[in-house]
Amino acid sequence: MRKLIFMMMLVSALGVSAVSRITSPSGELLLNVDIDADGSLCYSLDYKGSSLVKESRLGLVSDEADFTHGFKIAGTDTLSVDRTWKPIWGEYETVRDNFRELAVILKAEKPDREMTVRFRLFDDGLGFRYEFPAQRGSSNYLTVRDEKTEFNFTGDHTLFCIPGDYDTDEYLWSETSFSGLPDALGRYRRHSEAQRTGGNTIQTPMLIKTGAPVYVNIHEAALKGYPAMLLDVDTDRHAMKTHLVPDKLGVRAYLHLPFESPWRTLIVSDDARDILASQLVLNLNEPCKIEDTSWIKPMKFIGVWWEMFTGKKKTWAYSDEYLAKPGVTDYASLKSNGRHPANTANVMRYIDFAARNGIDGVLVEGWNEGWEDWASYRKNRQFLFDKPYPDFDVDSLRDYAAAKGVKLIMHHETAANAADYELQLDRAFKFMKDNNYDAVKTGYVGAIIPRSEHHGSQWMVDHVRHVIERAADYEIMVDSHEAPRPTGLCRTYPNWLAQESARGGEFESMGGNPPSHTCILPFTRLKGGPMDYTPGLFETRLSCYDEGKNDQAGTTLARQLALYLTMPSPLQMACDLPENYERFPDAFQFIKDVPVDWADSRYIEAEPNRYITVARRDKESDDWYVGAITDESPRTAVIDMSFLPKGKKYEATIYEDAPGAHWKDNPQAYRIRKVKVDNKTRLKQPLAAGGGAAIRIKKLH
Repeated sequence: MRKLIFMMMLVSALGVSAVSRITSPSGELLLNVDIDADGSLCYSLDYKGSSLVKESRLGLVSDEADFTHGFKIAGTDTLSVDRTWKPIWGEYETVRDNFRELAVILKAEKPDREMTVRFRLFDDGLGFRYEFPAQRGSSNYLTVRDEKTEFNFTGDHTLFCIPGDYDTDEYLWSETSFSGLPDALGRYRRHSEAQRTGGNTIQTPMLIKTGAPVYVNIHEAALKGYPAMLLDVDTDRHAMKTHLVPDKLGVRAYLHLPFESPWRTLIVSDDARDILASQLVLNLNEPCKIEDTSWIKPMKFIGVWWEMFTGKKKTWAYSDEYLAKPGVTDYASLKSNGRHPANTANVMRYIDFAARNGIDGVLVEGWNEGWEDWASYRKNRQFLFDKPYPDFDVDSLRDYAAAKGVKLIMHHETAANAADYELQLDRAFKFMKDNNYDAVKTGYVGAIIPRSEHHGSQWMVDHVRHVIERAADYEIMVDSHEAPRPTGLCRTYPNWLAQESARGGEFESMGGNPPSHTCILPFTRLKGGPMDYTPGLFETRLSCYDEGKNDQAGTTLARQLALYLTMPSPLQMACDLPENYERFPDAFQFIKDVPVDWADSRYIEAEPNRYITVARRDKESDDWYVGAITDESPRTAVIDMSFLPKGKKYEATIYEDAPGAHWKDNPQAYRIRKVKVDNKTRLKQPLAAGGGAAIRIKKLH
């Protein structure tokens, strides 16, 4: 039941005192807002009596008007809100939305300008945004050149970050400091799709750890109609400023007023577990806009996918004829290369495996015309999304999957030709519905078309939201890859089940991900929304597939099971080949059992880039599940089970690293044991280097 309390509302007249302040509901965070001598709005943030963010300026610059200085405070509104809402899916069955709000109304003259900055202060952080009403004395069309939002910190804190880039987020994370940032960024190699910003620019979400320690996640919420935000870092002043992704003409955004910017967010706590548990970004998004959500169903899936990464000479393309053109070439006349896994017989094998093991869906990549030569940026049409290859029988597979109770998941790789994808979108979605597909994985690998745009620019932000909205019209769920990183819009559009927008599990075949990688992603990238990381890798040595490949995943087998808990998503892949799961059926049982939608979550232990231990309760039963992971260092997780109901007895099935397990030297050493537990249990759980543990806790009757 929603509870909305308006504790106070104050509208002040022109000429009020310039200083305003509010505290969070608990009183631990204090926000101060003021006007400086130049008429610039400034804010500062204290946490538990100590300065966290020093006085920092706010504002926006456009060709038509400057919204950074010359202002007076024309009024303030304050209110307090305490309410709850129910996500369609997620980590919690119910989310509390409890904040105090301060809206500061600003006016300036010569020329006349008006702007409101709205602050919301929660117990776990701060969100604020710019609101531009229709302007009486200035243009209502703004060509935005810069946003001047500052985050000025108090010392040479630790930073967890990746390089600023307009076109990719697929980097490993650096743990550095303000002063060490230039050296850290200098060590990165150029990504194949990168458009690095240069200088000391980093992406959001990112994490700061002060010496106290206090942890601060910086990101944004409800990104729409505006470019994605990066951060320019002043390493001497320990300060940051927004850096909006431009188009290739240098324009950040074209705005038609009235307009509300995305929220700028700071999640704050002296307990790292609170950063993981925070729902602040979701709370700053609008409620669900989809009236009937009964068709949105979280799911697990396998896919014709990993075998193309493993070095077995498999390919997404049907033919080696690189001059073939989608919609022009008669693909039936081409000779198959014999290395195309997206064929009818192979997909049926995956469907059979999914049906035998209770896996909901099967993703198929490489099923459609165009993979022979998709030359990103060089062509105006790379793919057709309603034309299957000759060896992919859509009708037979549709009927076969339906008879087996398995859903097929469509794949729409666009080669970053978002313009052509929009032209085909309705035809593609109709084709999906006609053939019983209700979920799609989209992809934008390469340089964006229109050729004036970047992956994080305003046009692309609008494009991806258009795809989500149009998909909802067709009752289609979406998993988007290479899209602008998420900002909590999955609350508003819960058919947006997952995104990639980070370096995912596919990189285990391209140099590998170190064990620490999945110990930092939940503190950073996942604060915007769930990630399609693709866990479940059992054969971690790529040399097992191809003697020429030496890549190895930074994980033990048991850790891969734990990722289903520490990297939560309503759309979870079991990424490995069916034959590898058949080699380890007892370990695969956990993947079959683990839910993807939760009633409650309890973060038990956490330290960024080091370790995470979390417990989650199944939304459909009384079962609890625990996942624990560590970085390259072995450790003993202490799992406090006080989250279990008092007086009830449970049996815990523990999937753990065996003695001698090691992510590199002995990754497949695991064992399974059972112990009796209750809410007084404090389980000491050993984790190998790069290892983990996954536990199912079932009530005894």
